[in-house]
Amino acid sequence: MSTFDEYAALARQLAERRRAGERGAAADAERRRNLHAAADYLQHRLTAQGQRLDQLGQAVGIPASSVPTGPAPHGKASTASTGFGPYGDASLATAPTGAGTRASAASGGDGGSGGAPLAGAGVGETRLALPTAVSPAAGGVPAPRPAEADPTVELELARRYADESDRHGQQTELLAQRPALLPDWSPVARAVAVYAGCAAVGAMIMMIMVLASGVGLVDGFTLGAWICAGLPALSFFAGYLVLGRWGRPAMVAGTPPRYVHFGFLICFAAVPVAYVAVLLLFRVLR
Repeated sequence: MSTFDEYAALARQLAERRRAGERGAAADAERRRNLHAAADYLQHRLTAQGQRLDQLGQAVGIPASSVPTGPAPHGKASTASTGFGPYGDASLATAPTGAGTRASAASGGDGGSGGAPLAGAGVGETRLALPTAVSPAAGGVPAPRPAEADPTVELELARRYADESDRHGQQTELLAQRPALLPDWSPVARAVAVYAGCAAVGAMIMMIMVLASGVGLVDGFTLGAWICAGLPALSFFAGYLVLGRWGRPAMVAGTPPRYVHFGFLICFAAVPVAYVAVLLLFRVLR
C-alpha cells in the first residue's frame, strides 16, 4: 500500500509540475506577444516621427535625412595574427614541426636551453614545459560577454524617449507656426503695425520733400503727386513685402493673410493726413 501511495504522490507531483510548466510556457508566450506588439507600435511611432522631422527640416530648408539601411558592419578577429585557435585556447595553437622540434627535444635532453634538470630528480629527467600565461592585453583571452538587456526595460526606455521626442516635436511645430517678425502679436495687429511703420517712413520722406519744396528744389505739382500717390503706394508695397518676407511662419498651410485692405487704407490715408498736419503746424508756428 505504501508503494501505491508513493506512486500516487509522485504522479500528482509530476502532474502539478506539468501544469506549472504549461502555465509558465503560456505566460512566456503571452509576454513575447506583448513585447512584439509593443515593438511594432514603437516602430510605427518612430517612423512617423522621422517623417515629421523630415517635413520640419524641409520647411526650414534642411534636406531630408538619409537613414542607412542594413546591418551595421563589424569585423571578425583573426586567429592567425594572435596564434590562437578559434576558441581562444592556447593549447590549440600550432606547434613547431620538423627540424625545430627535434632540435628542441635534443637540447632539452642535454639540459640545454630547452629545459634544465629538476633539483633532486634523477639523471635524464627534464623539466616539463608549462603553459605560458597570456595577458588579456595580448588578445588571447576572449572578452567577457555583456549582460543581456531586459527587453521590457529597453522597450520602456524607448517609449519614454518617443514621448520626449513627441513633446519636443510639438514645441518645434508651435515655434515653426510663429513668424519671425513680432511673433507674440496677432496677425491683424502685426499687419497694422507693419503698414503703419511703412506709412511713418513715407511721412518722414514727405516732410523732407516739403522742406525741399520750400527752398525751390521740388515744384508744387511733383510734391502733390508724391504726397497723393507716390509715397502712399511705396509705403503700401513696402509693408506688403515685409509681411511676405518676415511675417510668414515657417510652416503654414497656404498663403497667410496680409490684410491688403487695411494696408491700403492706412498708407493712402496716413501720408496725406501727415501733410495736412505739417501744414497746420507751420501755420500755427507762424
